[in-house]
Amino acid sequence: MQRLFNEDTPWRVEWMSRVLPNVAEVSANFPEQTIFTRFIPPERAQDAPGMWAQYYAKWWMMTGEHLPRELLELPACLARLVPPARIIDKRIYSPWLEGRLHQSLQQCGVDTVVLTGGETDVCVLATVLGAVDLGYRVLVLEDAVCSGADQTHDAALRLLGERFSAQLTLCTTADFLHSKGDVRALTPPSR
Repeated sequence: MQRLFNEDTPWRVEWMSRVLPNVAEVSANFPEQTIFTRFIPPERAQDAPGMWAQYYAKWWMMTGEHLPRELLELPACLARLVPPARIIDKRIYSPWLEGRLHQSLQQCGVDTVVLTGGETDVCVLATVLGAVDLGYRVLVLEDAVCSGADQTHDAALRLLGERFSAQLTLCTTADFLHSKGDVRALTPPSR
């Protein structure tokens, strides 16, 4: 949920503005427990490792040397929550591989993650799969995630709901807020 995906850039996600109120409401209800991850492109395409260099050669206008720095920031309604909410920057889709997020959650005794944001079929998907691999209970707020492509958004939610139903629950923002953060009330009992 960064300005670079919500404003007039080549990476704009058209309907991010529709889910932003839900993300803001969840975050505002649980600011001390909120961690925003920001996708930070390299300064130059050639600074990126492996195939990321080729990716950024295609998206050169989204590298640090061309992209206005303020576009890396959170939208104002989310930025005002920091602190107590925290920010963890990442250079790849998954927030888990660099280790800071997992370490931070483990230090706090967290066993459940509630996911919102964009894009459902890219960063959200990578976040879900990493959380499942690490053994977290995962809740995805299906009306608080978005994508640049409706078809792959829908397919990603269908995949998550069907293939990972033992480790993941899809629900609405209203249901989550009504539960007052008690995700056990939203997840079906184990069989």
